[in-house]
Amino acid sequence: MSRLQDQLKELGIEVDAQLFELSFTHRSYAYEAGGLPSNERLEFLGDAVLQICVTEHIYRSYPDLAEGQLAKLRAHIVSAVALAKVARSLDVGDHILLGKGELATKGRDKTSILADTFEAIIGAIYLSAGRDAAERFLHHNFDPRIAEAEQRGDYTDHKTALQEICAQRGWAPPRYEITGSGPDHLREFTAIVYVDDQPLGSGVAPSKKHAELIAARAAYRELAGA
Repeated sequence: MSRLQDQLKELGIEVDAQLFELSFTHRSYAYEAGGLPSNERLEFLGDAVLQICVTEHIYRSYPDLAEGQLAKLRAHIVSAVALAKVARSLDVGDHILLGKGELATKGRDKTSILADTFEAIIGAIYLSAGRDAAERFLHHNFDPRIAEAEQRGDYTDHKTALQEICAQRGWAPPRYEITGSGPDHLREFTAIVYVDDQPLGSGVAPSKKHAELIAARAAYRELAGA
């Protein structure tokens, strides 16, 4: 049994066997098999279910985020790369039905195919067990990732956003001061960002770039809430 099937059992979700198989049927396999139905319609449905579930969750969970930030967070979470990562964690690729051409080019691990198949699985769950079950499945797999992305703040370019706020207010561009500490193999960097000549945010991380991003995020949120 795959990790996906284990998880569905753990969550108490039963998926219709025919729909489950259909969700793994890539168009290349369907064509070579004489024109069988593919998973594209289920993918269409699953994408809509995913979008509304993630949108509602981040809207309710992060009331301080502006519309633009909500949109960027959602886009990060439902991107093909993110969906493929979840699909890989559940062994989805091992079970995708592919045509000979896609098999020859390692289609089971292609980001686009994994992401599309995962959306089709969401559609199959929705049709089989209803909206509550689909949302339970999605919350289980995505809520921790959403919280992590929001905490890290790397779903959006806060350095650029901070620079734009400074320009709008007629201030000089933000200035970053970086200090490092620790041995080479455990190096840690501290960034302080100065806005209008005042220290407004700080960040600590294993790389200079990440430390600056954390500092920029803190300063941006301070100004955005001002």
